[in-house]
Amino acid sequence: MKAWAKTYPENKHVKFLADGAAKYTHALGLELGLGEKGLGTRSRRFALLVDDLKVKVANVESGGEFTVSSAEDIIKAL
Repeated sequence: MKAWAKTYPENKHVKFLADGAAKYTHALGLELGLGEKGLGTRSRRFALLVDDLKVKVANVESGGEFTVSSAEDIIKAL
């Protein structure tokens, strides 16, 4: 995440956060159990719009889709 964030040096509004132990993912109820595939707990694909620590928009993908969590979808929500 740190390396990814460095690719946007002009960014002053987006926080890049890692969730290595999936604690945040569990708290949101967005965990995806892939233990049977040897991958352990992962996060479902989602995008959040957060303002002043409040979630304003939660776009959660179904299955392997990529239809609601793009940057363009979040920009529309702004």
